[in-house]
Order: sequence, then C-alpha cells, then structure tokens
Amino acid sequence: MNLPQREAAVRRLLERTPPPVPPGLHAEVVRRGSRMLRRRALARRLLWLALLAAAVAFAVWAAMARPWVEPPSTTTPPISDW
Repeated sequence: MNLPQREAAVRRLLERTPPPVPPGLHAEVVRRGSRMLRRRALARRLLWLALLAAAVAFAVWAAMARPWVEPPSTTTPPISDW
C-alpha cells in the first residue's frame, strides 16, 4: 500500500460515523480510573515512607558507627632507647 492509498483509507475511516458508546461505559471508566489514582497515591506514599525510614535508619547508623572517625590504632609505636 503506497502513500496515496493509505491516505485514502484513513480518510474513509475518519469520515465514518463513530460507533455508539455502551450506556454504562462512562461510569465504569470513571470508577476504574479513580481506583487506579487511589492506588497510585497509596503506592507513592508508601515509597516516600520507605525512603524516609531508610534515611532515618542511615542517620541513626551513622551517628552510632561514626564512619568518618579514624579508628584507634591497634598497635603501639615502637619504643626507642631512653
């Protein structure tokens, strides 16, 4: 199918009257859409809560372990003659 044939086929499709919409379709779509939005909002809140818990856990660990402090030496320096 070349370009003019494709254009003619698309024009024929667009000139037809659209099929009738079932009567309860709009209410069903709105119900499903609102449920989907609620689930997304809940998932987003749970992810933010998990991120906050991870940040708090990291802050507590860092305060207790203090990884930025140099660990104490495990050996003593050699004693020279006095």
